[in-house]
Amino acid sequence: MKRIGILLVLATACLAGLVSVLLAQSTGAPNYQLITTIPVPGGLAGFDISWVDPGSQRFYLADRTATKGTGRIDVVDTQANQFLYTIPGFAGNVFPSPKPGCSVSGPNGVLAIPQLNQLYVGDGDSTVKVVDLAAKAVVAVISTGGNCRADEEAYDSFDHIVMIANPNDTPPFVTFISTDTQKVVGKYVYQGRTGGLEQPVWNPLTRRFYMSVPTTDTTIGSVDVFNPTTYTIENSFPTASCSPAGLAITANQRMMTSCGVVLDARTGAILATVGGPNTDQIWYNAGDNRFYFGGPGTGAVDADTYQVVATIPGASGHTLAVDPNNNHIFAPVSGSGIRVFSAQ
Repeated sequence: MKRIGILLVLATACLAGLVSVLLAQSTGAPNYQLITTIPVPGGLAGFDISWVDPGSQRFYLADRTATKGTGRIDVVDTQANQFLYTIPGFAGNVFPSPKPGCSVSGPNGVLAIPQLNQLYVGDGDSTVKVVDLAAKAVVAVISTGGNCRADEEAYDSFDHIVMIANPNDTPPFVTFISTDTQKVVGKYVYQGRTGGLEQPVWNPLTRRFYMSVPTTDTTIGSVDVFNPTTYTIENSFPTASCSPAGLAITANQRMMTSCGVVLDARTGAILATVGGPNTDQIWYNAGDNRFYFGGPGTGAVDADTYQVVATIPGASGHTLAVDPNNNHIFAPVSGSGIRVFSAQ
């Protein structure tokens, strides 16, 4: 009888597993698997934002390392899943901060501009460092005029303007930089604000920047709409009880915040609220039409239905980026390396 009981338990378990597989197949739910972990020379201690350039199939990671003055950009081949090289010249982790009340660690935001074969990188000394990818070196340093770190950024490909946030200065501000002259051409200061600023995006349809602005004790969260040539806010879309950090936009003007509110980028109307996501950077992947959320509980959201279609166990860092050519997800994890996931 014991043997029969054991066999029945095993048969039941196998049947349950088969049912779950068939259910996943019938609903089209992706099953994300770790396909490799790319080691980073010297180890991966601390990092901030990552970026994929689908044209060159390169993944760029703002790697702060564990030591002051040794910050770098890690570069990975997203087709071969292979570490290529690092670009030095950034702040690294700086503890304690010599400027109380703000972070001066870096690199922070990283942005690829393929037309120029350059990266624009926000660093801890309130500068934007321009990296020539052919030379694999920093070739220009542009001051934003702040005391704390320059952080995340977006690129206006029409007017050739980069907008970057200084979220930890008091008050916080954004800076507009011409990539033609590598000069600051404008600035907007959030007078009276004590909270930070987060991830901006560029919308080629409306030709406007959108800045994710978290909730404070006195203001609700919002997405602010910036004119790239007058350097002013033209509109502000409230996000209700949601405090946004990451922000991503689709070609059909759906804008997802990292706290789950979906907005119409043209009108600011709230289209949906997705339960579960609450993280830092998010990424829209046109290759599979999904939003990807970094951080604990990393997952994928269908950009048409706004449904969470899967979680990705093991992608626990606060940032990730996806290559639309192969839909591989690159998720750095401290103490491990750059984990690569794929839907099976």
